[in-house]
Amino acid sequence: MTTRAGFVALIGEPNAGKSTLLNRMVGAKVSIVTHKVQTTRARIRGVAMEGDSQIVFVDTPGLFKPRRRLDRAMVAAAWGGAADADVVVLMIEAHRRVTEGVERILEGLAEIGKGRTVALAINKIDRVEAPALLSLTQDLNERYDFAETFMISAEKGHGVDTLRQWLAGQVPEGPWLYPEDQIADLPMRMIAAEMTREKLTLRLHQELPYQLTVETENWEERKDGSARVDQIIYVSRDGHKGIVLGNKGETIKSVSQASRAELTEFLGRKVHLFLQVKVREKWQEEAERYSEMGLDFKDGNL
Repeated sequence: MTTRAGFVALIGEPNAGKSTLLNRMVGAKVSIVTHKVQTTRARIRGVAMEGDSQIVFVDTPGLFKPRRRLDRAMVAAAWGGAADADVVVLMIEAHRRVTEGVERILEGLAEIGKGRTVALAINKIDRVEAPALLSLTQDLNERYDFAETFMISAEKGHGVDTLRQWLAGQVPEGPWLYPEDQIADLPMRMIAAEMTREKLTLRLHQELPYQLTVETENWEERKDGSARVDQIIYVSRDGHKGIVLGNKGETIKSVSQASRAELTEFLGRKVHLFLQVKVREKWQEEAERYSEMGLDFKDGNL
């Protein structure tokens, strides 16, 4: 049996559907998915098996114009993930035109794409008519020499199997990089923190988009097979603490219940989740917080 294994980087603008595609490919929820743009911070790796091929997905943060240190570190992580991959898949939303952001990504691909297989995946195809889809496809292929173009709906699964089968043939021959049953190389502590952060993002909507982060402070395996998980939600200001707690603690209680339920389902066993909210005014300037998110603090320098 000839096995194959390699890294595939998913890149694109925020909210292009990269996390949804990763979760669909892997068959489990390993990446945070919300309707708020730019929710993926770390380079999350999901592992998919296709025949004798192991495809290791790098779900990079969305590529956008960075304004703060955290933004700059996230963009650096995205390009770093693409530059390290065997295959790069650029995801574009079908109902969007070629924006300034997409043009910047194409310029970046011109630098890191040399000698690397780059495919185009046009996502959310169910949102547009065929003529608009063909026009966008032609426009993008004139701007960059893509190895293949795929029409997909990551949310509904259309075209995803075809893309995965093609990727399986593109990764290099070699031994598998992970055990066959491993779906992500993130430590469970980080996956658990991401789950809680997703619930906070969904609950708070526009109130605290980037002003908080979640860390799993303690993970204790109990004799009865359950786990006790202690997490800290860091916010930048005192006023933010009140928003996270909510009236009579209703918000934090709701977030805790939703996160506990998802963690319990994910692990297949009982989880005791305890959340605390702490104010750290300059958490976005602390190197330690970046390490927790899998980002390089130095990449945020101007």
